[in-house]
Amino acid sequence: MALDPVILSRVQFGLTVTFHIIFPTMSIGLATFLAVTEGLWLKTKDELYLRIYRFWLIIFALGFGVGVVSGIVLSFEFGTNFAGFARVAGPVIGPLIVLEVLTAFFLEAGFLGIMLFGMGRVGPKLHFLATVMVALGTTVSASWILAANSWMHTPDGVVFDAATHQFQVVDRLRVIFNPSYLVRLPHMLLAAYISVSFFVAGVGAWFLLRRRHVDFAQRTLSMGLGFASIAIALQLPLGDTVAFRMLDYQPAKFQAMEGYWDSTPRAPYLLFITPHQGEARNGVQLGIPLLGSLLVTRTLDGTVPGLKNTPVANRPPMAPVFYAFRTMFLLGLLMFATACMSLWLRLRKRLFSAAWFHRMVQFMMPVGFIATIAGWYTSEIGRQPWVIYGYLRTAEAVSPVPGTNVLFSLTLFAIAYTLFLAAFIGITARVIQRGPDAATDAAPYAASLKPALMPNVTAAGSADLHRETP
Repeated sequence: MALDPVILSRVQFGLTVTFHIIFPTMSIGLATFLAVTEGLWLKTKDELYLRIYRFWLIIFALGFGVGVVSGIVLSFEFGTNFAGFARVAGPVIGPLIVLEVLTAFFLEAGFLGIMLFGMGRVGPKLHFLATVMVALGTTVSASWILAANSWMHTPDGVVFDAATHQFQVVDRLRVIFNPSYLVRLPHMLLAAYISVSFFVAGVGAWFLLRRRHVDFAQRTLSMGLGFASIAIALQLPLGDTVAFRMLDYQPAKFQAMEGYWDSTPRAPYLLFITPHQGEARNGVQLGIPLLGSLLVTRTLDGTVPGLKNTPVANRPPMAPVFYAFRTMFLLGLLMFATACMSLWLRLRKRLFSAAWFHRMVQFMMPVGFIATIAGWYTSEIGRQPWVIYGYLRTAEAVSPVPGTNVLFSLTLFAIAYTLFLAAFIGITARVIQRGPDAATDAAPYAASLKPALMPNVTAAGSADLHRETP
């Protein structure tokens, strides 16, 4: 049986994105958390904030490093696996990728060294500035990537040049601020903040259940759940806006998300379906009566659109889109419920004593990342069969390479990424088990950057001073 390079290239890119997205999500959320924590330390001089900062700085460094390595692979895959896309969309996507790289290397990497190794060598204001700039850099980098990805979903600001078979930019601002960008960017940033908030809170709950580093655990749990409560409250209505923006610009994706083939009035909200793509029908479907119409149309007797409204050749696969969206949505509701419980316990002064809740939060550590991955699956699989929606099909974008070659690289990536992920989880677990007291107890800041940048000059000056002193 011949190996299909289109399917294999999609699977390989999906694998690499699935692995990679974990780490930018962690970097965006943790960098912001660290900036807030260091700011609180500088304002209050409470040593506990410094312990929290040092502990999470180690995990941030691990995730940042893996994210950089895995992100480079994605850039190469545009050329190796999707040469048709790179050729047609290069004038549009290329500058956005360059801006992301410049942001990553000049803003993030430029201040990363000070953030990771500068405490004790530079003053508090400079170190805090470095932390803030790294946090800003991760956000700006994400904004360029989201601009490029959003343009692929809702292309704007371009014309197609038939002579060169390329898109030509006519309005760069419309390319960047395309119709889906301004809702997808905050949606992704909030997903990062929520994922990290539950991760941080879960680590705090883990320590509380074992009665270790109790002060650290309580503050970490409180901060994580506090950030999560704010972010999830913003995310739910924003997610609703993103969904209806898709209904306007990518109706096939929205139809697949809802799980109906025929437009259905008074529709239940489907929780389980067995779709038959070729026959355009569901074998079995279970749902909550009337809730589908209520969520989609805001009325009980409204009509939920079906995938038959889209021509067969332009239909995405319903099953993965439906279940990816259900995973993201239901996990989002679970996180919202957990945040509400935390507020109730906080008001009743039981946040630090409810062991059942701590066990629940402990198991919530990976939930935000799983929901984020599911959201990306919804977005990217739901765009099929298009790479650039309405313009370039995936089959036209894939490089003309043998399927055996793609299978070989896919196998190597699967092995390498499995080892990377196992190593990251193992090292992170070891850092958590060692606890916050493993961080150095050295003085947090130096008075000046001069001794670090000019050690020979300052040492010579000190020696001269000693010689001249009677």
